[in-house]
Amino acid sequence: MKILIVSDSHGKNHFLEKVITKTEPFDLFLHLGDIEGSEDYLEALVSSKTVMVAGNNDFFTDLDKEKIITIGHYRIFMTHGHHYGVNFGTERLKNVARQHGAAIAIFGHTHRPSIDLTGDVWAINPGSISLPRQEDGKPSFIIMDIDDKGLAHFTLNYIERY
Repeated sequence: MKILIVSDSHGKNHFLEKVITKTEPFDLFLHLGDIEGSEDYLEALVSSKTVMVAGNNDFFTDLDKEKIITIGHYRIFMTHGHHYGVNFGTERLKNVARQHGAAIAIFGHTHRPSIDLTGDVWAINPGSISLPRQEDGKPSFIIMDIDDKGLAHFTLNYIERY
């Protein structure tokens, strides 16, 4: 199973469109917030099932602030992350995910990608697909693959700005 994970598009969908074209087909599309009014557009753009949560800049949306989903054998806590101080670390986020019985917490907000596979709860952030803040300044996304044995693998990917 192939899952595309993105965050922080902020209504600027140019790079996201490129990523979708480049990575299709995938089985599931996850967006971790700061969509800024593009929900309907993204659902129409993507041919797979779509799950989105609201971010701190999603003021006029009916999206949930967080969700619990199951992918394969994994219970996953989805959130934008701003309520959990993710700019200062992921311990609060991991604790909340743990309370929900989740083995994986996926989040955005920082605009910096990270894959933390330490401890009993993994913390995964795809960075920003439109406004990256890491040193190289490249828009980023994550592909989550579930292999034949049911194990999750995460690949951080970048897209060139030009």
